[in-house]
Amino acid sequence: LIKGGFSMNVLSLCDGMSCGQIALKKLNIPVEAYYASEIKDIAIKVTLDNFPNTIEIGDVNKVHYSNGILSTEKGDFNVGKIDLVMFGSPC
Repeated sequence: LIKGGFSMNVLSLCDGMSCGQIALKKLNIPVEAYYASEIKDIAIKVTLDNFPNTIEIGDVNKVHYSNGILSTEKGDFNVGKIDLVMFGSPC
């Protein structure tokens, strides 16, 4: 699907058990970094068990992106460009 060595930076809001990562994996879409906003401990555990490289960023209400910086309750991340934003609702 995606050619030329491109991989995406993904921001998943209300990530749940990371169904977005499951879909991207099934579609063979490479992910450089996957930032997941989730507050439910069990959902975070399932995500990290299946996708240990997930970057958990906490509460969706405390996420802000500007000029390549993703500010979260877990800290600031210099992500550059976000290529895909996903949102699993209701949260």
